[in-house]
Amino acid sequence: MAHFAKVEDGIVTQVIVADQDFIDNHCTGTWIQTSYNTRFGVHYQPNSNTPSEDQSLALRGNFAGEGYIYDASNDVFYLPRPSDENGEFASWTLNTKTWDWEPPIPFPEYEEDQNFRWSESLYQSDNTKGWVDITE
Repeated sequence: MAHFAKVEDGIVTQVIVADQDFIDNHCTGTWIQTSYNTRFGVHYQPNSNTPSEDQSLALRGNFAGEGYIYDASNDVFYLPRPSDENGEFASWTLNTKTWDWEPPIPFPEYEEDQNFRWSESLYQSDNTKGWVDITE
């Protein structure tokens, strides 16, 4: 059994566990295999955070989930660009090695009781800032 993602217009709409034969004979549309053990471009040993010795097992960047993007030209799955109630984080870039979005400013060092969020408007007004401490 394997995991398969149904892709419609480049977006994952469903993920199921099935045999290839079931996909071939009973499913309509585009179904693409995805690996439960692949995340951020790395294949991990089952049920662990230990990278597999054989990284050729890494499949399509990330395990697909509903709402993920399927980039056919690179044959990978990744999350949509991060956003908040004010819109997308236009300054974030997609790392094409890890297939994860990265902010233009690294996440700050913090103490246990701190909590941060990204402010795209703050970054756009001053590109040396962007993380806001929302700890109350």
